[in-house]
Amino acid sequence: MDRRIAHLDMDAFYASVELLRYPQLAGLAVVIGGRRRRAPSLRQDGPDFARLRDYVGRGVATTATYEARALGVHSGMGLMKAASLAPDAILLPADFEEYGRYSRRFKAAVAEIAPHIEDRGIDEIYIDLTDAPGETVALAQRIKDGVRRATGLSCSMGVAPNKLLAKLASELQKPDGLTVLTHAELATHIWPLPARRINGVGPRTSTRLQALGIHTIGELAQARVETLVERFGERYGRWLADAANGRDERPVVTEREPKSISRETTFERDLDPRHDREALSGILLGLCERLGDDLRRKGYAGRSVGVKLRYADFRTVTRETTLEQPTDDAQTIRSAARQCLKRAPLDRKLRLLGVRVGSLAPADRPARDDQSARATTHSEAGESLPLFE
Repeated sequence: MDRRIAHLDMDAFYASVELLRYPQLAGLAVVIGGRRRRAPSLRQDGPDFARLRDYVGRGVATTATYEARALGVHSGMGLMKAASLAPDAILLPADFEEYGRYSRRFKAAVAEIAPHIEDRGIDEIYIDLTDAPGETVALAQRIKDGVRRATGLSCSMGVAPNKLLAKLASELQKPDGLTVLTHAELATHIWPLPARRINGVGPRTSTRLQALGIHTIGELAQARVETLVERFGERYGRWLADAANGRDERPVVTEREPKSISRETTFERDLDPRHDREALSGILLGLCERLGDDLRRKGYAGRSVGVKLRYADFRTVTRETTLEQPTDDAQTIRSAARQCLKRAPLDRKLRLLGVRVGSLAPADRPARDDQSARATTHSEAGESLPLFE
């Protein structure tokens, strides 16, 4: 193969990090989700873990161990629904600070062996191994061993001529798998898979493909391009044909400047802007503090600040303002966010609040003076509640 592109995916990442903390849960159905409140209480015989059957709320599962997945629980599923499938499963709150630490560890371990990395999130990366010395399987195994030494966790890897096939390959032997895939093996290893396994084919597209009698990647590969273009449009139709035939020329992008960084949270219950003002103020401050930490850790400052509100009826609105100086300071971000909130309807209950900082630029010493708190886009005239103070 001309290129050797690897996709590395940590196995049940959040759940696996929690199992390091609570090794007694190994082999059990464990679900991670809901807002972080407290660690399991300690009894004389060990921690007292919450059970999924006792959960009440509308949180979602962030991830689950493979034992819980075998019972039908998957990421993004409502915890109440998950409780009906696996009532005896252990429920642990998410600890994203800890997951972030382990994410940085595994990526640093990979970079020591193969530095050409494209970061795709907290638990997955692409690696360009084309110019890396060593036979493919031995090199990939060396990377897997390095990740385990650095974190105590397992990962699955796929190595293929391109990113699309590498991602598909990494999913073939989970957990702790290693698959090397060539174009010659496309028909035997990839074509029998459901078309929805292609990254970029969502539930809606999958349903439309099934209406055309296309259920597998192989059937998609054999479909007439003209039919796909007619049904899905020129660009997406041709992409479907290319993807099914294993064609993907995207490079591994080792550096990508982010356009914005955001933090948001969905509440356990709908919050009233008037009666729950104190709770909303604390949530806003927490989001801005974490956002400031994110910016400083990544070395960016931003000149625009925006807020996102989702109401109880799922309607979503956003408001944005621009600062005179770029900032990574939590109090400055909070001040600008409050200006944005004065221009948003606050006459109904909320289910989500988010804060975003955009117009980013690298900054060694972002401005933090008082001038940076003055927004150039001021609030519209009209009555507003003294919220989020």
